[in-house]
Formats: sequence, C-alpha cells, structure tokens
Amino acid sequence: MRFPRRTLAAAALCLLAHGAAHAAQVGSVEVVGLDEAMTENVRLSLSLVEAIGTEVSGRRLAYLIREADDEAREALQPFGYYDPQISVERTRDGAATGVTITVVPGQPVTVRRADIAIIGEGNRDRYLREDLAEFEPRPGEVLEHRQYEASKIAITRRLAERGYFDAGFASHRVEVTRAEHAADIDLVWESGQRYDIGPISFQQAPEQVVREDLLGELVYWDTGSYYHQGKLDRLRESLTGLDYFAVIDIEPRPEAARGNDVPITVTLTPAKRDIYTAGLSYGTDSGAGIRLGAERRYVNQRGHKALVQLDYAERRRTLTLQYRIPAFAWLDGWYTFSTQAAEEQSEYIDTRRLETVASRSGEIDRHWTVIASLHALRERWDYVVADDDGTLVAPDYRYATFTYPSLRGEYVEADNLVFPRNGRAATILLRGGLEGAGSDADFGQVHLSARWYRGLGDNSRLITRGELGRTFTDNLVDIPPSLRFFAGGDRSIRGYAWREVGPRVTGLDGEQYALGAENVVTASVEFEHYFSDLWGAAVFVDSGSAFNDDDPDWRTGVGVGLRWRSPVGPLRLDIARGLDRPDSGFQLYLAIGADL
Repeated sequence: MRFPRRTLAAAALCLLAHGAAHAAQVGSVEVVGLDEAMTENVRLSLSLVEAIGTEVSGRRLAYLIREADDEAREALQPFGYYDPQISVERTRDGAATGVTITVVPGQPVTVRRADIAIIGEGNRDRYLREDLAEFEPRPGEVLEHRQYEASKIAITRRLAERGYFDAGFASHRVEVTRAEHAADIDLVWESGQRYDIGPISFQQAPEQVVREDLLGELVYWDTGSYYHQGKLDRLRESLTGLDYFAVIDIEPRPEAARGNDVPITVTLTPAKRDIYTAGLSYGTDSGAGIRLGAERRYVNQRGHKALVQLDYAERRRTLTLQYRIPAFAWLDGWYTFSTQAAEEQSEYIDTRRLETVASRSGEIDRHWTVIASLHALRERWDYVVADDDGTLVAPDYRYATFTYPSLRGEYVEADNLVFPRNGRAATILLRGGLEGAGSDADFGQVHLSARWYRGLGDNSRLITRGELGRTFTDNLVDIPPSLRFFAGGDRSIRGYAWREVGPRVTGLDGEQYALGAENVVTASVEFEHYFSDLWGAAVFVDSGSAFNDDDPDWRTGVGVGLRWRSPVGPLRLDIARGLDRPDSGFQLYLAIGADL
C-alpha cells in the first residue's frame, strides 16, 4: 500500500511532537540513608547524576531510573554491603524531574575466614610477618574493599622494597556468600628468593661533571649486602643534597642479576653549572637595598663549590665569599671555608666586622646534623651618642679580636619540612675562647632553641617555640656586638622592633637602642587555622628578655597574622603590639619560607 507524501510528512510531525511532549529535564538527584562516603560513591556511579541539567526523552529517563538501582548496589559493594534495599522515586517540578534514591544498606558482609600467607623465603622475614599480622579486614570485620586493597598493596610493595623481585600471587581470591553475608579471603604470595645489592654504576649524561669515585663514597653499604629500598632512598637524598644534578634516576635491574646480586644503575643529568640571583630588599633597620649572588655548583670534577653574595643596603652591608669541598668519607657533609665582611651604620651604632670560618659539617643520622667550626673574628664598634646639649660625641671605637671554636647541632624530625603539622626541631650551639689564645677575653656561650608543631584537627595546628642563651664571662664590655644576645622582632618577641628588648643606650636621635646582653630567654605560643588549602590566620603571644643579671626585664607581645601557603613556601604576615608600654606602637612583620 502506498501513502501520499503529504500523509507521511504529517505522520512524522506527529511523532516528533509526541517525542517532544514526553521530553524531560533531570533537575536533581538526591541519595538518602547513607553516610557521607557511601553517598559520594553512589553519586559518582549514577548515570542520572551525569544527566542533571540536560533534557532527555521519556524513554531515556525511564532507562536511567531503572539503571540507578543496579548502579547504587554496585557502588555499595566496596563498603561491604551486598544486599541493600533501594527505592527510586521521581517527582515533577514544572519542566524538571527530581529523583530521590532511598537506600537501606542492610546487613554488611563480614569476613568469615581469612587465609593470608607468604610462602617461600619471605615467610621467615620478620617485617613481612608483621605486615601479615596487621592485614585488614580481619575475621569478624566488615569486608571493606578499600582496606583489603590497601593491605594487599602494602605487602606487595614491602616485598619489592626488601628485594623479593620474583614475588607473585600463588592464590588471589575473595568469595562472597550473599545469603550468609559472609566472605572468605584466600590470599597467598610466593616470595621467591631475596636478592642482595650488587655492583652500582653511575652514568652522567650528556657529560661527566664529577668523578665517579667521589659519588661512590656516598654508598654506605657493601656489595653483596641485603637489598632494601631504604638504602637507595638514602643515596637519592645524598645525591639531591649535592645540588649537582637536575634529574636522578636510581634503577635496580633484577633481570641482569648475577646469582643473587642485583646491579644498580644510577643515571644522573647534570644541573645548570652557574646560578645568578638578584633582588631588592627593605628593612626598617637596614633601609632599602639590593642583593646579588653568584654560585658555581661544581668548580671541578672533585665537586668543589664556590659562592659570592652581596647584600648592600643603606645602613647595612655584607659581602660573603664561600668555598666548599665534599667530605663524604666519614659522614655526608662538607668542608667549608668562608669570609664575611660586614658593616652597619645606623642612628646608634657604627660597626665593622671581618670574620673567617673553617668548618666541617656531617649528618649523624636522618635527624641530626653537626657542624664543627673554627672562627677568626676582628670587629670594630662604637655607639653613636650625643652629650647633654645634643652635640655628637666623637667616636671612641673599641676593637676586638677573637679566635674560637664552635660546635652546632641541629635536630629535625617532621612529617613535612616545608609545612610541618607534627614535628619538632632543636638547635644547640656551644662556643668559647680563651684570653691569650687568640681572644681578647675569656668567654663561653651556650644557646638552645626548640620548635614544636602539633596538628589539631584537619585544618589547625599549634606552634610553640623557645630559646635560651647564656654567656659566661667577666668582661662583657670586651665582647663585640656580634657575640652578644638580642631579643625582639620576628622569631623572637613580636610586638617589639628587631633587637629592641634588652640593655639600652640613648642614640643621637634621642631614642634608646639595644647594646646586646649576656643572656636571652624567649618563648612563643601560636595557634593557626586554615580556612582553605591556601589561606589561614593565626593568633600568638610572645614573651622574653635579653639581660645581664639574674633579674630580667620581661617583655610580652600579642598579635594576629595572615597565612598563605604560597608556591615558594609559607608566607606569614603578622601585626603585633607590646603590652609593657601604654604608648607602644604596632609592629608589622613579613616572613616567607619553611617553618623549620
């Protein structure tokens, strides 16, 4: 039978009109009856959620609603719920259709039997046995797939870390009996043999910048000793600390093993040889200035380094020359030789200093670094004062020469070196000299400082800081300013200017300025809260003093701050006020860089 073309066109228009009349827009999808984690997983699995805000045909909408039941059931299985009761309802609100999915999770599946084992040589490995004992979920616990996968991955990773390169699964099965709400886990690894660390080779491309035997001194284990990934991680840290290389790739090659020894190939891409820096600076005490620097990462193939740096400001200038030589035979570290010339000319002091230092640094372990130094110091200083009628008193310079040893220990243990949430750090400095043995006076000093960080909840942390310093001498007047203690300013007592707290002298402008003291004590408590991943605020209280006798003149400051986790490190902007003088003004501090 044949129909006229006009009849066919009319029929097509009717069909289109019919389809349009049944089109619907998905307005909202709500999941109720579950906790936050399960709700989120269900929503991520629903095709309906992807269709929110779009217009679909009635047939397509019906299909999505039917699929929602199966999609929700599958999304709940990783949490151990295999038999939920699910109802899907839709409501019409104008042109939009809302969907509500109500879920009763029901009885979860629990682990009835768990056969978790390692056969082979790894069965006798104490650390692997500890990992097996901590495997989750345990019998009687809900079968949460996230726990199961995390435990399985942890043991697989541990096998690789400890040199079981041939390890694989002998059995890998989880059986769920839905009618009994029970699961049986059968998970067995075949460890194979444990390999040892074989010969290590260093490859520098496109050119060799340091000698291979120098790098070999960083390898602290013997060839043929047991394999452990931690050894290679320590080597990576040592190579990174050299700052010679832009890319470090350490690769064990079990496929090339000879007997039980796995060779290690270290591929190194040299970093740019020379670094030049330039910048502007400003400080309320130093004035406007410029900073220039140049560093040669590797002077020669023996790994020597050289540095020159100039800080030139209106009232304070410093020139530093430094040369470093690797010292890896005993402990990771450096022999460092440096000379620094500095002068300061402000409203109250005129000082010049030339200091040469020879030091040996070394890492005792993961947390402790020690630096032993010998200092040769020549310093000239005078305080700029006026007599009663305001006339400038002619300079009466004092001169001091001190040659003395020092020992500095630094301890750092933190979950994050740039932004620690839980950690602690401490520094101890011991130094002293003898009159007649290169020094103009007998003196001894001890200086202790400590920082402690404690995370509070997900977005807050508590920071405490303390400092204690003491000088033992009968001739403080002969001790130059660079060897005295000061207090005030950022990282000391906020609310007071830099070096404001302590014994004072009246300067030419009538203001009082710090002389430096024999002793110092400061403490700080700070609370930070972050409103997002980047921005936060802080409140703090600082207290302490620099003093010469046993009766310190305590100063306390309080303030608030803004925090920003910038790409180059935490930025801290603080405003604080001292509480000890009614007319005390506000002090503003800006600091950037790692907390530790």
